[in-house]
Amino acid sequence: MPLTCMTPADDNASRSTRLDQCIRLTAENDARAFERLYRETAPAVYAYALSVLKNRQDAEDVLHDCYVNVYHAARSYRSQGRPMGWIMSIAKNLCFQTLRQRRRTEELSQEDWERLPALTGLSEADRLTVRACLSALRDDEQKVLLLHAVAGFKHREIADFLELPLSTVISKYNRAAKKLKSILEKESV
Repeated sequence: MPLTCMTPADDNASRSTRLDQCIRLTAENDARAFERLYRETAPAVYAYALSVLKNRQDAEDVLHDCYVNVYHAARSYRSQGRPMGWIMSIAKNLCFQTLRQRRRTEELSQEDWERLPALTGLSEADRLTVRACLSALRDDEQKVLLLHAVAGFKHREIADFLELPLSTVISKYNRAAKKLKSILEKESV
């Protein structure tokens, strides 16, 4: 009987342990483990790619290519307790490759903004408010904020896969949060 990945409800296993196990089982050609790995990590990879590339199609391409690479590289993966960092490094390299190829830094379209996971289920007015607030942030602040608040990464994880000092990530997040608070306070007056 093949091993399967632990479920997110398994209280005894951390997320990293679950992801490590899924990668190990993917290396053994366990399709269910790969599917679980994808379901648990793809929203964060997509949010990151979209924040970097600012183009839905490019972000979807990076998402696809990332998991093709994860599948093929699973056999060479060596756990260091940072499986999400490994996956995000693959995504980051693909994003930079795409940027080099296309030399594109355009703004997100309305449709791309609406597909952000954090905006799903919000009213039109709330979506417009969130979009306006995020547009007021610098790109680096947007990335950190989206990865923390939307994708649910810890600051240390963000620092690892953006290759920034933890203090820089925390200060960018705090700066972004203060800007958003200021914008929302002005809007409510």
